[in-house]
Amino acid sequence: MSLITKENQNIEWKESWHNDYFKWICAFANAQGGTLFIGMDDNGVIMHVDKAKKLLEDLPNQVRDLLGLMVDVNLHTKEGTDYLEILVEPYPYPISLRCKYYYRSGSTLQELKGAALTKFLLQRQGKKWDAVPVPNVTTDDLKNNVFDFFRRKATRSKRLEPDDLESTNQELLESLQLYLEDEKMLKRAAILLFHPKPEKYVTGAYIKIGFFENEADLIFQDEVHGNLFEQIEQTMDLLFTKYIKAPKF
Repeated sequence: MSLITKENQNIEWKESWHNDYFKWICAFANAQGGTLFIGMDDNGVIMHVDKAKKLLEDLPNQVRDLLGLMVDVNLHTKEGTDYLEILVEPYPYPISLRCKYYYRSGSTLQELKGAALTKFLLQRQGKKWDAVPVPNVTTDDLKNNVFDFFRRKATRSKRLEPDDLESTNQELLESLQLYLEDEKMLKRAAILLFHPKPEKYVTGAYIKIGFFENEADLIFQDEVHGNLFEQIEQTMDLLFTKYIKAPKF
């Protein structure tokens, strides 16, 4: 006996219930939602679930207590064989299981860590990575000559109004929406663009270029530091004066 549907982004099959599967419920809630079938093997063949009626009663309460979610748990019987269907809705805010975050991607379960977790949490808060406020940095800490460089570029491109270009640095940041007035803080993007040492506040905020003889052998490399405008200028200069002219092996 089997169902027509297959495992995918929104469907997962498990032969029997294990408490480890709360991770799958968490992952569905953090992604697009989905359905977890208990009592099906990897081919979608229905397998009998022991104590299905008790699970039908216990699982909704356990999911609520562990995850803070309300899920629908349905008991189905096909040709005398019981299996469970757990319906999980997508949630607009992050769901964690014992302080860990899981996410459904394709037909896989992923624990979110590091940068992936940061990005996920920011998205759930309606924020972007570059819009995160950075404390203890003011407009006075930024480089005046970079603002001048930006004004010259913006004047030639005519992408900003003359009044914005003639304003103070602080007013220019506000026009560019790089300053959070309510929190009195600069956004991360402002640090990347105008701070002399953005790596002090944003880890890995530099460019690394390498020249490889083959897939494994690195012949030489360079790192380009500074604000984004400086990085772009120096990187383009390196590419044209050093890397494009490098000998071909």
